[in-house]
Amino acid sequence: MKKELTLEAINLLKDLIATPSFSREEDQTAELIAQFLLQQGVSIHRDLHNVWAFNQYYDPNKPTILLNSHHDTVRPNKDYTKNPFMPEVFDGKLYGLGSNDAGGCLVSLLATFLYFHKQENLNYNFCMAATAEEEISGTDGLEHVIPQLGELAFAIVGEPTQMQLAVAERGLMVLDCVAYGRSGHAARKEGENAILKAMPDITWFTTYQFPKVSEAFGPIKMSVTMIQAGTQHNVVPATCEFVVDVRVTDAYTNEEVLAIVQDHVHSEVHARSTRLKPSSIAIDHPIVQAGIQLGRTTYGSPTTSDQALLDIPSLKCGPGDSARSHTADEFIYLSEIEEGISLYIDMLNLIVK
Repeated sequence: MKKELTLEAINLLKDLIATPSFSREEDQTAELIAQFLLQQGVSIHRDLHNVWAFNQYYDPNKPTILLNSHHDTVRPNKDYTKNPFMPEVFDGKLYGLGSNDAGGCLVSLLATFLYFHKQENLNYNFCMAATAEEEISGTDGLEHVIPQLGELAFAIVGEPTQMQLAVAERGLMVLDCVAYGRSGHAARKEGENAILKAMPDITWFTTYQFPKVSEAFGPIKMSVTMIQAGTQHNVVPATCEFVVDVRVTDAYTNEEVLAIVQDHVHSEVHARSTRLKPSSIAIDHPIVQAGIQLGRTTYGSPTTSDQALLDIPSLKCGPGDSARSHTADEFIYLSEIEEGISLYIDMLNLIVK
């Protein structure tokens, strides 16, 4: 059955590659996924460009496992030498936009869901959700459908991890900061220079060490990445605006980090969003232990995914290599998809039966 599921998954992935699915434009790939599941006899739900389904013998008295990955892609970069929408296989590699991020994970999870779909007397229910807008952290993807999925026990989020176990993921906050001064004529040294007002705060961002340090990631990382002040050479600027990229660890919530920042700097600070939260799953969680039993290793992931939108324990794990994501001539090995499906099934078999 695994071999048959693998062939069907690869064929679906080829169809997905051939169908442009940029974020907010995923209607055609949503239709492909919906038809794929319907042809397998699965009852589906669809809202916007999101498709989800439950196992045939769903029991509301049992806990539910969420299997999730996304079907949107970034736009191909200018360095592509191959047609990004032409699925081609060379030397065991399937080339095409979205093949690695995260098409291989998505079709592997779909195959895994189908493997368990008609099985009775499982310890868990399954919910498979193929969602949109992951690449832009949009609000009409996983975040939009979570309230419609019911109570969930834990999730496997499909992202390319070489099928290793990402048991923690950094959160992300972007901070817009403004230091205020008072304008004046530069020749007469009038006013209060907002650039000089901003400098101590910028120094603080680059030197401050949060007291709590994550075991998975180490310290929180804050980087000042943009700055803007002044309108002409002879006017002392009244404002200095700068942007800070904050990679939050599982040692703090985003809200806690924001409060600490606001307590320490004089500039006005606003977070664009606190949605993209740090996440983690306990090492002793059954799904993590199942992966370890099968020879998988654990690590903390520096990249952000839809895992940040979940308020339940979640494991990020999938075929492919994160280093290939968003690169020209993106590809995934066919053997990685085969291994991914097999390992997903073997891990889950250890806990659902």
